[in-house]
Amino acid sequence: MLAEDFIVTKKPNWERLTALLDRSRLSGLAALSAEELSELGRLYRGATSDLAVARRDFPSHRVTEYLNGLVARAHAAVYQGRATRRRGFLEFFTLIFPRTFRATWAYTLAAFLMFLLPALVSFVVSYRDPNAGAALMPGIEDRIQDIRDKHEWWKSINEEGRSAAASFIMTNNIRVAILAFASGVLLGVLTLYVLAQNGLMLGIIAGAAQSLGFAPNLWGFVAAHGMIELSVIFIAGGAGLQLGWSVVRPGLLTRRAALVLAARRAAQLLLGCVPLLVVAGAIEGFISPSDLPLSLKLAVSLISGLLLYGYLLLAGRERVRRT
Repeated sequence: MLAEDFIVTKKPNWERLTALLDRSRLSGLAALSAEELSELGRLYRGATSDLAVARRDFPSHRVTEYLNGLVARAHAAVYQGRATRRRGFLEFFTLIFPRTFRATWAYTLAAFLMFLLPALVSFVVSYRDPNAGAALMPGIEDRIQDIRDKHEWWKSINEEGRSAAASFIMTNNIRVAILAFASGVLLGVLTLYVLAQNGLMLGIIAGAAQSLGFAPNLWGFVAAHGMIELSVIFIAGGAGLQLGWSVVRPGLLTRRAALVLAARRAAQLLLGCVPLLVVAGAIEGFISPSDLPLSLKLAVSLISGLLLYGYLLLAGRERVRRT
């Protein structure tokens, strides 16, 4: 059977299941009649069988991804329990967040590339001529002058105390992540702009620092918190790109349904990023501007990176049963 024939045959049942799930979204299964509950169970079992067929016969087709999301949503509705908030919190961070990250990694990669390419270009330009680099982004001239003067401007964040600095940084980082995410509603165009602007800024400053012999000072500040902070920006940016892409290419879904699904995943990613930004802000407020040796700050970066990506790539995976 061709994938198209499979879709035509099964799609009415999938659409009916989606309609029942939409009705039960706010009030739970209590919003459905006894007949509808029976129908929901039948359609859920049918969708599960359809997913097994799709995984076997059409593993790379979009219908498999669609059915995977539909079955997951139906499973949550059918087997929803009266879990405590604590259990829900643990389930989110041990299962839902890392699984959502892996399911949407391509968007995170796209966000990373959109940051990286302007960063590389601006680094080369600024390294060859810091003045030319400054011309790429009006308003950054003061930072270039600080680099020329060997002025470590980041140390001023501790003038009001490290706790206050860390709190300010956490708030600012969360704001940037939310901006990268929320910008996705404009077809992802503004998200791309935010990512490119941040990459451009880092490239200009890093290139000028390398050219003017200030690189060890700069990386001594950026190294410790950069791994987590930049990773979160890429995840939040990828979440924003999902919103735009769901409108441009909704696939088998209507644009509204595709946008709702993308918004749900994007919100999960953004919520999962908040504790990471708190950790990054604490590192940036207490460790990054300190006089600790660069080697120790690099060790913090390496360890935090291993822990972060070990968690994102491994947490929540189903155990393979041995027969």
